[in-house]
Amino acid sequence: MTASSNHGKPVRAQPQARDSYPVFRDISTRWSDNDVYGHVNNVIYYSWFDTAVNAYLIEQGALDIHAGQTIGLVIETQCNYFASLAFPQCVQAGIRVAHLGSSSVRYEVGLFAQGESQSAAAGHFVHVYVDRQSRRPVALPQALRAALQPLLCAEPVGEYQKR
Repeated sequence: MTASSNHGKPVRAQPQARDSYPVFRDISTRWSDNDVYGHVNNVIYYSWFDTAVNAYLIEQGALDIHAGQTIGLVIETQCNYFASLAFPQCVQAGIRVAHLGSSSVRYEVGLFAQGESQSAAAGHFVHVYVDRQSRRPVALPQALRAALQPLLCAEPVGEYQKR
């Protein structure tokens, strides 16, 4: 979500708008999510990214975590934080796909306090889909591609457009 301007100066990441995500999943915070500073610890945000995307894929019938021949391995992650989230609070995770390749997917997730229009955090992760046994990249299965198509951004978002 960070980028460089035309003049090579870093551009600070900005909160994302709720309407830029086509699908949302509610996630309840837990008492143990808070750290000693009174807000959700940063590692929990990555857990929410994983939970939101994988739950969506399972619900769509595109991911079988127990017996599927194709699994996704994370090769890149990033998160930018804009506002604190804390227990007790409902977090709404917005999901979109910035890139759908032949064997990889870039998921972008915005985390919102319930009802807020701007994200409290926004980030991404890239899955490379591989054969469960050989761990070699494979073409995205048709069911996965079909589940991801509705999440695909019309225009590249954030830093991905620079690649």
